[in-house]
Amino acid sequence: MGRLSTHVLDTANGKPAKSVAIELFAIEGDQRRSILKTTTNADGRTDAPLMIGEAFRVGTFELVFDVGAYFRSVATATADPPFLDLVPIRFTIAEPDGHYHVPLLVSPWSYSTYRGS
Repeated sequence: MGRLSTHVLDTANGKPAKSVAIELFAIEGDQRRSILKTTTNADGRTDAPLMIGEAFRVGTFELVFDVGAYFRSVATATADPPFLDLVPIRFTIAEPDGHYHVPLLVSPWSYSTYRGS
């Protein structure tokens, strides 16, 4: 059974990023449709997969992480306005039975991602 998951690591403070707002969008042509809104838990993960079972499908998607609000909430020094505020990651699911894990490693000044497992 295919599934999509994520987690957020705060590389500036060396810890999981708790309470980061995340929105998942489906990209269909030039349309962007919101599928899910959630937040990370104390471990920087969501409590459940973002998509699993029948909801999981092949296509193009975008995760948007509200890191600006997160860094303000933990009093991490940033620029004003912040250099990174909303971080979008657009990716494609090609394997209907795959596990797609899309983590975000983030500081106020940079971010990276990869396809994890």
